[in-house]
Amino acid sequence: MEKSSPSMTGGTREAPVNISPAVAANAEGDEIEVLESTDVLAIAPEEVQWKSLFDKFDPENSGFISTERFRDLLATHGSELDPHKLEVLLALADGNSDGKICYQDFVNLMSNKRSNSFRRAILQGSRQLKGCSLRDEVGLGLSQRLVRHVAYETLPREVDRKWYFDSYTYCPPPWFILAITMAEVAVFIYYGIQLDRLVLQVSSPSFLKSPLPYHPQLRAQAWRYFSYIFMHTGIEHLSLNMAMQLLVGVPLEMVHGALRIGLVYVCGALAGSLAVSVTDMTAPVVGSSGGVYALVSAHLANVVMNWSGMKCQFKMFRMAMALVCMSVEFGRA
Repeated sequence: MEKSSPSMTGGTREAPVNISPAVAANAEGDEIEVLESTDVLAIAPEEVQWKSLFDKFDPENSGFISTERFRDLLATHGSELDPHKLEVLLALADGNSDGKICYQDFVNLMSNKRSNSFRRAILQGSRQLKGCSLRDEVGLGLSQRLVRHVAYETLPREVDRKWYFDSYTYCPPPWFILAITMAEVAVFIYYGIQLDRLVLQVSSPSFLKSPLPYHPQLRAQAWRYFSYIFMHTGIEHLSLNMAMQLLVGVPLEMVHGALRIGLVYVCGALAGSLAVSVTDMTAPVVGSSGGVYALVSAHLANVVMNWSGMKCQFKMFRMAMALVCMSVEFGRA
């Protein structure tokens, strides 16, 4: 069997045979050669709307369009796009050194997906966006101003902030931190009523008899390694943890999602109980400080590593206050 390629018959191009991977043998039949597949992958449903538009500017079906044709596409259909998304597309066209845009990068942008190669292309074109800061936007609603504030609090690059501003939809909302906080408040109120102690619950003899606090002597009860975060010694302890948890955790979850922030929080809580079980074999543990420390530490590390790019106000003062609050909480423990 000989290798074959699509041929032109009667002016009509034959459809390529979908074989992946392609395998062919030479005339003698003693060698088998694996060919690279050039088939176009099946188009996901959300990509169908962009396929016909891209094909108009790619009549050769090469999978690429030149930056000139890409600009023509934007000039024709730019009014259908969000202004910030149009700016990022223009930056991509201007910053692309190859002179062409591949189909997958085009779909990634339209579908709010970001591959590594696409992100590099965006960063190459980010110089085109420096003159139009997201801070200059006017006429924004309350929810849009909140998203913009979160973008400047957590993201170091202007192109990332614009991308986040365009893409964030509050669906899903930052439910994890809010749910954990409400659960902690509910448990505190419940035990406050049960123990008749709403201010300083730890003063009650029955406080540590609850199944929630972590006891090093009760390590076999595995749920206590995490359940201790729902108990607090008093209203001051709860208030400080709640404030830091909401002020830091909610913006981080809005940017990075509940799964990542939840993983950081849970790992911090587990690390806290494990550390106490090693360093002090007699002290019980309550409070969500372990999870809060993990969130604050992750945020401070991001600020320090991207110091010049972070545009949040009073960076040094806020870092100092966070460290003071963590030190006070650690000292109280």
